[in-house]
Amino acid sequence: MLSRRLLRIKVIKALYSHFKSESDTLIVSEKNLGFSIDKTYQLYHLLLSLIVDVQQYAEKKIEIGKNKMLPTTEDLNPNLKFVENRVVARIADNDELLSYLTVNKLSWSNYPELIKKIYSNMIVKDYYKNYMDSGKDSFAEDMQFVINFYSNDLEDMQELEDVVEEQSIYWADDVAFGLILVVKTLQNMSEHKQQFRLLPKYKNDDDKVFAQQLFRASLVNNKEYFAYIDEFTENWELDRIAYMDRIIMIATIAELLACPTIPVKVTLDEFIEISKYYSTPSSGTFINGVLDKIVDKLKKENRIQKQGRGLIEN
Repeated sequence: MLSRRLLRIKVIKALYSHFKSESDTLIVSEKNLGFSIDKTYQLYHLLLSLIVDVQQYAEKKIEIGKNKMLPTTEDLNPNLKFVENRVVARIADNDELLSYLTVNKLSWSNYPELIKKIYSNMIVKDYYKNYMDSGKDSFAEDMQFVINFYSNDLEDMQELEDVVEEQSIYWADDVAFGLILVVKTLQNMSEHKQQFRLLPKYKNDDDKVFAQQLFRASLVNNKEYFAYIDEFTENWELDRIAYMDRIIMIATIAELLACPTIPVKVTLDEFIEISKYYSTPSSGTFINGVLDKIVDKLKKENRIQKQGRGLIEN
């Protein structure tokens, strides 16, 4: 399921695109936001299927070795542990995943060089060698190998990032999030059940409306929120303030005011952390300082109203 942090990032990107376009209506931008969220959920499914393609590539290499004119002993007696991995087999046979990939036309079939590169990287890693040579045979070991594959080989692989972005601009920066979802799916898999459930797109109904609510509140009230920001940055030249910083701050204000069940500290910590990755190196400190002043003002105006146990402000 997509995390609140990812949904916040999607909202920030959609807001940035909306304000920079100067032409998209709220309805159009909101549709783009929904499409972007859907695309990340698609990427999760595509990444989950990736190890199946790598395994199939390994099988083909084994067959090529057996059919050599002068095969070696190793060619004739290959180590089949990876190609017989039970967890990979369950991924390959999962009806829900296969149906989703087919309906959404998702596949790695057009990227054989990527699969070859991933395989070549994998077989020189210690976790692969240890797995192939362990002499053990258990579902738990198969599972740990697949988790290691997704945790060790893919997150910082530039070739994968390039292929993913080539397929969809909406997948830029989403590989790490997709891999987290894949690992969660694997960890929920049971040895005693052949079929496993994929993660839902949203954790609950609240998450389902969260992104739309945050996006609408940010857009509808953006002039008011920008005014708060301008009040506490009046000694700064506008061109010295990163535009993304301003976008992040209006989204923060929107969440503070429009989401009564989310603690103030959670909202501030989340957006400040996001700013470290999506704006300038100094943005976190700058945004933190400005938002502290804005929160104080909003509290004095009695505008921050929190609901629920432990959230009501004294």
